Amino acid sequence: MAEARLKKILRDLYTGRSQRATNFRYGLLAFDLATIAFFVVTAPEFPTPFILTVDFILGLIILADFLARLWIAPARLRMLRQLYTVADVLVILTLLLAPFFSTSFAFLRVLRAMRLLHSYHVLRDLREETDFFRRNEEVIVACVNLFVFIFLATALVFTLQYRRNPDIESYVDALYFTVTTLTTTGFGDITMTGSGGRLLAVGIMVIGVALFFRLAQAVVRPTKVRHACPTCGLDRHEPDAVHCKHCGETIRIPTHGVE
Repeated sequence: MAEARLKKILRDLYTGRSQRATNFRYGLLAFDLATIAFFVVTAPEFPTPFILTVDFILGLIILADFLARLWIAPARLRMLRQLYTVADVLVILTLLLAPFFSTSFAFLRVLRAMRLLHSYHVLRDLREETDFFRRNEEVIVACVNLFVFIFLATALVFTLQYRRNPDIESYVDALYFTVTTLTTTGFGDITMTGSGGRLLAVGIMVIGVALFFRLAQAVVRPTKVRHACPTCGLDRHEPDAVHCKHCGETIRIPTHGVE
């Protein structure tokens, strides 16, 4: 009985629509942002006892969050196959087993950034509570995805090239290379070594151009809101739409109208 009660409480917190549940999910998002900042600042540093202790505590918290989500998941096998889940497992391992990982591999913890906006029903909460987010969702999500990709690519560059490439001596060097490659500026003062490094640079350029194109498309495209039509499922409509432009069904978009 106590187990069923606890499971219900957790399910309500992670998936419910109450203000308490929304605040809980915003708290988890704030925790993610804080931990990512901590990982970025401390990853290149020598693992002192203080850093190792904080790493272990963060690992326990993230493990508890992971186990709670796995426990209440309606399809656990599908959840375990998700990319965000794999990233969480890697982050947890590098935190709880921090003394056994080298400094470079510790930067895999930045994979935690993959959860931003794409977890805890945060997107749903923002759509329901923030009119600004509803009007600019595509631009905001595109910016967040670009931000996440930059940090993930930087982490990969740092992990694969640190102490192997004399040009990559710090996280800032890896970030500088990633941004110049991403924008196809290519100053040439930092280059990748080996075939793997060159293939990584090609991947950053190809994916980066696609993300920049998506962001530009979201900025110049006419503003639309997401609201699934109950008949045909079309989920992009004009802010003041009354009928679905695809099937003509009456729709009720929860906005305050066009300002």
